[in-house]
Amino acid sequence: MGSKLWATRLASYLKISAQNRGFATVKDDLKYGSSHEWVKVEGNCVTLGISDHALHHLGNVIFVQLPDEGAQLKQGTSFATVESMKSTSDVNSPISGRVVEVNTQLTGSPGLMNASPYEKGWIVKVEMANDEEVKSLMDPEHYSKFCEEEEDANH
Repeated sequence: MGSKLWATRLASYLKISAQNRGFATVKDDLKYGSSHEWVKVEGNCVTLGISDHALHHLGNVIFVQLPDEGAQLKQGTSFATVESMKSTSDVNSPISGRVVEVNTQLTGSPGLMNASPYEKGWIVKVEMANDEEVKSLMDPEHYSKFCEEEEDANH
């Protein structure tokens, strides 16, 4: 409910229709980092990607630099780079662990991140080194509130 309210307020501010604009979706089954990465926990593995909120601000993704399979990720450090028409941004890992799968489809179709951020636009799958790190991430309600506060601070 919080994400819909946030999207409606933002749409009103931008004078666009929230119904027709498909951004700022917050999924109920995910956790979120403060630098706008999402985490889907599946046993001892997690799938990582960039939130719809962040992608809305980045604009259309035109290039993604991916890590290698087997790379070790450390919570809070950069593991990928995303380039859009507006800027180039580092993607920070919300979880420590070993990359077990890389979404190589992003190499040829980086726009999958914008078109399907939570399904086809994922970046990597990681075997967690410490599942306690998940507890430091935001649930959907807190993430929606975090995004709303961030928007308010920027306007």
